[in-house]
Amino acid sequence: MATVELRFSALPEHVRTARLVAAAVARRAGVDEAVLDEVRLAVGEACTRAVGLHQHGGITAPVKVALIEEEKQFSIEVGDEAPHAVPGMKTSGVAADELEAEEDQMGLAVISGLVDDVEVTAGEGGGLIRMTWPTAPAVLPPV
Repeated sequence: MATVELRFSALPEHVRTARLVAAAVARRAGVDEAVLDEVRLAVGEACTRAVGLHQHGGITAPVKVALIEEEKQFSIEVGDEAPHAVPGMKTSGVAADELEAEEDQMGLAVISGLVDDVEVTAGEGGGLIRMTWPTAPAVLPPV
Protein backbone atom coordinates (compact mmCIF):
# COMPACT_ATOMS: atom_id res chain seq x y z
CA MET A 1 0.00 0.00 0.00
CA ALA A 2 1.51 3.32 -1.12
CA THR A 3 0.34 6.65 0.21
CA VAL A 4 1.12 10.16 -0.98
CA GLU A 5 0.25 12.95 1.44
CA LEU A 6 -0.29 16.60 0.55
CA ARG A 7 -0.76 19.47 2.96
CA PHE A 8 -1.47 22.93 1.69
CA SER A 9 -2.47 26.33 3.03
CA ALA A 10 -6.20 26.93 2.82
CA LEU A 11 -5.95 29.11 -0.28
CA PRO A 12 -7.97 28.55 -3.48
CA GLU A 13 -4.88 28.72 -5.70
CA HIS A 14 -3.55 25.47 -4.18
CA VAL A 15 -6.64 23.46 -5.18
CA ARG A 16 -5.46 23.20 -8.80
CA THR A 17 -2.16 21.66 -7.70
CA ALA A 18 -4.00 19.12 -5.53
CA ARG A 19 -6.18 18.17 -8.53
CA LEU A 20 -3.17 17.69 -10.81
CA VAL A 21 -1.26 15.59 -8.26
CA ALA A 22 -4.35 13.47 -7.53
CA ALA A 23 -4.89 12.73 -11.23
CA ALA A 24 -1.23 11.83 -11.76
CA VAL A 25 -1.15 9.46 -8.77
CA ALA A 26 -4.52 7.95 -9.77
CA ARG A 27 -3.20 7.27 -13.27
CA ARG A 28 -0.09 5.61 -11.85
CA ALA A 29 -2.25 3.54 -9.49
CA GLY A 30 -4.23 2.11 -12.41
CA VAL A 31 -7.46 4.11 -12.29
CA ASP A 32 -9.18 3.91 -15.70
CA GLU A 33 -8.26 6.82 -17.99
CA ALA A 34 -11.97 7.45 -18.65
CA VAL A 35 -12.49 8.19 -14.94
CA LEU A 36 -9.56 10.59 -14.42
CA ASP A 37 -11.65 13.68 -15.19
CA GLU A 38 -14.09 12.62 -12.47
CA VAL A 39 -11.16 12.15 -10.07
CA ARG A 40 -9.92 15.68 -10.84
CA LEU A 41 -13.38 17.22 -10.45
CA ALA A 42 -14.17 15.35 -7.22
CA VAL A 43 -10.83 16.24 -5.64
CA GLY A 44 -11.24 19.86 -6.73
CA GLU A 45 -14.71 20.02 -5.18
CA ALA A 46 -13.57 18.37 -1.92
CA CYS A 47 -10.50 20.61 -1.63
CA THR A 48 -12.48 23.75 -2.47
CA ARG A 49 -14.98 22.79 0.25
CA ALA A 50 -12.18 22.26 2.80
CA VAL A 51 -10.52 25.57 1.86
CA GLY A 52 -13.84 27.38 2.27
CA LEU A 53 -14.48 25.80 5.66
CA HIS A 54 -11.00 26.77 6.86
CA GLN A 55 -11.30 30.32 5.58
CA HIS A 56 -14.78 30.80 7.02
CA GLY A 57 -13.68 29.44 10.40
CA GLY A 58 -10.39 31.35 10.49
CA ILE A 59 -8.47 28.07 10.70
CA THR A 60 -4.79 28.36 9.82
CA ALA A 61 -4.07 24.61 9.79
CA PRO A 62 -3.38 23.14 6.35
CA VAL A 63 -5.88 21.15 4.32
CA LYS A 64 -4.78 17.50 4.20
CA VAL A 65 -5.03 15.20 1.20
CA ALA A 66 -4.01 11.53 1.28
CA LEU A 67 -3.74 9.55 -1.96
CA ILE A 68 -3.86 5.86 -1.04
CA GLU A 69 -3.00 3.09 -3.47
CA GLU A 70 -4.26 -0.30 -2.34
CA GLU A 71 -4.60 -3.64 -4.08
CA LYS A 72 -7.59 -3.26 -6.48
CA GLN A 73 -8.58 0.26 -5.35
CA PHE A 74 -7.37 3.84 -5.12
CA SER A 75 -8.67 6.20 -2.43
CA ILE A 76 -8.37 9.91 -1.82
CA GLU A 77 -9.04 11.42 1.58
CA VAL A 78 -9.53 15.17 1.94
CA GLY A 79 -9.50 16.34 5.53
CA ASP A 80 -10.31 19.65 7.15
CA GLU A 81 -10.05 20.85 10.74
CA ALA A 82 -13.23 22.94 10.73
CA PRO A 83 -15.75 22.07 13.44
CA HIS A 84 -18.87 20.53 11.91
CA ALA A 85 -22.27 20.45 13.53
CA VAL A 86 -22.96 17.22 15.36
CA PRO A 87 -26.22 16.16 17.01
CA GLY A 88 -26.75 18.27 20.11
CA MET A 89 -24.19 20.90 19.07
CA LYS A 90 -25.57 24.43 19.19
CA THR A 91 -25.24 26.58 16.07
CA SER A 92 -25.86 30.29 15.64
CA GLY A 93 -28.72 29.80 13.17
CA VAL A 94 -27.68 32.94 11.27
CA ALA A 95 -28.96 33.16 7.68
CA ALA A 96 -25.38 33.31 6.35
CA ASP A 97 -24.59 30.03 8.14
CA GLU A 98 -27.68 28.46 6.57
CA LEU A 99 -26.56 29.63 3.11
CA GLU A 100 -23.09 28.17 3.68
CA ALA A 101 -24.63 24.90 4.89
CA GLU A 102 -26.68 24.79 1.69
CA GLU A 103 -23.54 25.38 -0.43
CA ASP A 104 -21.76 22.68 1.58
CA GLN A 105 -24.54 20.19 0.85
CA MET A 106 -24.41 21.13 -2.83
CA GLY A 107 -20.66 20.41 -2.89
CA LEU A 108 -21.22 17.02 -1.26
CA ALA A 109 -23.98 16.27 -3.79
CA VAL A 110 -21.59 17.06 -6.67
CA ILE A 111 -18.96 14.74 -5.20
CA SER A 112 -21.54 11.98 -4.71
CA GLY A 113 -22.58 12.38 -8.35
CA LEU A 114 -18.98 11.96 -9.52
CA VAL A 115 -17.87 9.12 -7.24
CA ASP A 116 -19.73 5.88 -6.59
CA ASP A 117 -17.92 5.11 -3.32
CA VAL A 118 -17.89 8.17 -1.02
CA GLU A 119 -17.73 8.28 2.76
CA VAL A 120 -18.16 11.56 4.66
CA THR A 121 -17.37 11.85 8.34
CA ALA A 122 -17.51 15.03 10.38
CA GLY A 123 -17.41 16.16 13.95
CA GLU A 124 -16.27 18.96 16.21
CA GLY A 125 -12.60 18.31 15.34
CA GLY A 126 -13.01 18.41 11.57
CA GLY A 127 -14.22 16.40 8.64
CA LEU A 128 -13.00 13.83 6.15
CA ILE A 129 -14.22 12.91 2.69
CA ARG A 130 -12.96 9.52 1.47
CA MET A 131 -13.48 8.75 -2.21
CA THR A 132 -12.56 5.37 -3.70
CA TRP A 133 -12.21 4.11 -7.28
CA PRO A 134 -11.40 0.62 -8.56
CA THR A 135 -8.05 0.06 -10.25
CA ALA A 136 -7.24 -2.21 -13.15
CA PRO A 137 -4.95 -5.10 -12.33
CA ALA A 138 -1.43 -4.66 -13.64
CA VAL A 139 -0.99 -6.40 -16.96
CA LEU A 140 2.30 -8.24 -17.15
CA PRO A 141 3.89 -8.79 -20.55
CA PRO A 142 4.00 -12.39 -21.77
CA VAL A 143 7.13 -14.29 -20.88
